[in-house]
Amino acid sequence: MSTAVQELLATPVARGMTIAQARRALADAFRHAGLDSPELDARLLVGHALTLDHTGLAAEAGRGLHDNEARVLCGLAARRLGREPIARILGTKEFWGLSLRITAATLVPRPETETVVEAALAAIDSGGLRSRPMRIADLGTGSGALLIALLTELPNARGIGTDVSSEALAVARANAIHLGLRPRAQFAVCDFGAALAGGFDLVVCNPPYIASGDIAALPPEVRCDPRRALDGGADGLACYRAIAEQAPRLLLPAGHLVVELGIGQEAAVAALFRSAQLAPSPANADLAGIPRALHAHVAAMKP
Repeated sequence: MSTAVQELLATPVARGMTIAQARRALADAFRHAGLDSPELDARLLVGHALTLDHTGLAAEAGRGLHDNEARVLCGLAARRLGREPIARILGTKEFWGLSLRITAATLVPRPETETVVEAALAAIDSGGLRSRPMRIADLGTGSGALLIALLTELPNARGIGTDVSSEALAVARANAIHLGLRPRAQFAVCDFGAALAGGFDLVVCNPPYIASGDIAALPPEVRCDPRRALDGGADGLACYRAIAEQAPRLLLPAGHLVVELGIGQEAAVAALFRSAQLAPSPANADLAGIPRALHAHVAAMKP
C-alpha cells in the first residue's frame, strides 16, 4: 500500500470526521498524490459512498460519518490513489450529457470523442438529412457512446453498434435500454463492419489507435482500458486499414464516415482513406486544438 493511502487511512476519516472534513482530507490526499482534479474526485467519491448528490453533500456537510461510511470511503479513496479512473470506480461516465454505464469490458468515453459526434452531425446537416430516416453504424461501439449520442440527436435514425466483445455489447445494450433507445439501437458481435450488409448513411468509429509499443508508457488511468480498445498495431494504423477496406461497401453513395484520430495521425489516415476511394476532409480539432475527427465520403468515380 502506498504511503499516501496509509496516511489517508490514518486520518480521522475512520474516526468520525464530518462530511465536509472528509472531502477536504481526500482532496488533500489526492492533491499530494498528483491527481489532476483532486477536489472534483473527492466530491464524487464522497457523494458515491454516501449516495448523496451535490445538493445533499452541501445540506449534510456538518454531519459526522458513520463507521461503515468511513470504511467504504477509505476503500474508494485507496482505489483512486492507486490511479484507478474515477469513472471506473463510480461505474458511470457522462458523455454528450448522457450518463453511461461502463465496466472493465469497455473503454471509458472521453471528452475528445464528442468531437466525432459534432463532426458527424455537421456532415448530416450539410446534406439536409437530420429530419429524414437514416441508418447509422458504430464500429467498435464499446459502451455505445457514439451510437447512443447520435440517436438522441437524430430521432428518425436507427443504428447498429458492433464490437468483438459480447461483454461490451451487453453494456451498450443496457445503456440503450436505460436511455429509451431500443429498438432503434441494435447490436452485433463482429470485427468492425465484417458482419454488416451495408446501406448506411453514416458510419462512425473510435478505433484502437495507440501503437502497441507505446501502450506501456500511457498514464495508469488509460492503461486501465481494455488493451483491445487501445492497441492499434505496430504503427497504430491497423484498425484504420480495416475501416478503409470496409467503409466503401458499408456506405450509401452519399453516406458519411467519421473516425476519431490519435495525435499526429491525420495525414496517414487520410492517405489510407484516399487509397480506398474515400474522399477525406480536413479533420475537426478537439478543445485542445488536436485534429481529432476525420470525415470522409465515397469519392466520385472518374468517368
